[in-house]
Amino acid sequence: MKILPKNIKLLASQLRDKSLSCDDVSASVFNTIRKTRDLNAFITVTEEVAQKQWADSRERHKLGKSLGDLDGVPIAVKDNFCTKNIRTTCASRMLQDFIPTYSATVYEKLAQCGATLIGKTNMDEFAMGSGATDSIFGPVRNPWNPEHISGGSSGGSAVAVATGSCYAALGSDTGGSTRNPAAYCGVVGLKPTYGLLSRHGLIPLVNSLDVPGILTRTVEDCATILNAIAGTDPKDSTTIQGSPKSVVLSPVQDISLRGLKIGIPREYHSPQLEENVHETWRFVANLLKDAGAAVNGVSLPHTASSIAVYSVLNACEVASNMARYDGIEYGLRAFDESSTEALYAKSREAGFNRVVKTRILSGNFFLLRRNYESYFKQALKVRRLIARDFDDVFRNNCHLLLTPTTLSEAPLHREFTEQTNRDQCAVQDFCTQPVNMAGIPAISIPIRLSANNLPLSLQLIGPRLSETLLLTVARWIEHTVNFQHKI
Repeated sequence: MKILPKNIKLLASQLRDKSLSCDDVSASVFNTIRKTRDLNAFITVTEEVAQKQWADSRERHKLGKSLGDLDGVPIAVKDNFCTKNIRTTCASRMLQDFIPTYSATVYEKLAQCGATLIGKTNMDEFAMGSGATDSIFGPVRNPWNPEHISGGSSGGSAVAVATGSCYAALGSDTGGSTRNPAAYCGVVGLKPTYGLLSRHGLIPLVNSLDVPGILTRTVEDCATILNAIAGTDPKDSTTIQGSPKSVVLSPVQDISLRGLKIGIPREYHSPQLEENVHETWRFVANLLKDAGAAVNGVSLPHTASSIAVYSVLNACEVASNMARYDGIEYGLRAFDESSTEALYAKSREAGFNRVVKTRILSGNFFLLRRNYESYFKQALKVRRLIARDFDDVFRNNCHLLLTPTTLSEAPLHREFTEQTNRDQCAVQDFCTQPVNMAGIPAISIPIRLSANNLPLSLQLIGPRLSETLLLTVARWIEHTVNFQHKI
């Protein structure tokens, strides 16, 4: 069995010059999926779909009509993106047998570029979690040590990339659900600017915060995927109008950090920040400083309020979005014909786990007439202050921010599941979630391994539509630290 190259462009080049075939890629990918089955990264393996797509790609390469760098490249998609005629479950009983009649725009764009879908990945139910432990299909395991969590909610996508089952995977990011598992699994995770990627076909959690995310092994691969899927979508009115500029990354040797201003937010020094992460943060800050960047402390004063605001707004939108699951048009239907209301209640009781039910009830409480001003409207006001903190910092002090992605290495499963979902998210999303409030881009980059041989990662945050600068500096960091991937 041939060994596959490590990045997308090299794979594409070898497919075009026929030193590698689609059959070689297929054999390697599905062998890896079988060998890593115990990690539980996939809900549905789409081997039949993949073989058909590879057959089409094989014919294009034979005729010298490749569709570009993604033609024949294996990808995976988180199981909350609709895929036409392919089961899409959200890791829930409610949608366990749901087969969409259309595909999400971001997946359609990848397919149009010739990418090959090898499977739908495991996740927290309806993307409500930070560990990929709350799935009806069982928890996702960390490829570096299966006793530890993979991170969530896009844990399956991160593991699929980390194990070499695919070259890229789609995740979703509402409060860190792409960056968090990327950090714990030692891969790159990008949360783009809100509106840069279409949300059409992404089953909604929190419409005002959700964005499709990208997971890859390298920053360059991340840029390749981003360029393929970014852009206005008439099916999603929240997408940014006009064609986005392609992210073109300079060769590493041509990247200069002189004149670059990097901010270190004081408020991200959480009391729960573990020393190995703190030391990694200092290490990279010093690397940037030695390369000519100005690295200084900055303040984001409303950071401490962000988790509370997120908890309110998340629950309110969840309560609204989950109302569509009534057991009538699609989804799980309970057997209770005594009344329509009883059918709704039984279907929702059986179809949702405890986490989802809790958020629905909380959201309905916050939205009660007597609570609306005190909770929902107040949370919106504080959200604006959080976004303004970022605006002020980028306008006056710096070009990018450097922070931890998570406060620790990946926790043990048994320790993580002893906490409530709310407490888990409050810790795991501390550094990632404020970015979603502001709608700005951020990327998680693996830096080194801890003493326990688990990945430690950092996050770069940029102003709105700064993806080119963000990925350029991330590429410089990636090259400088030379993190050794699992595969």
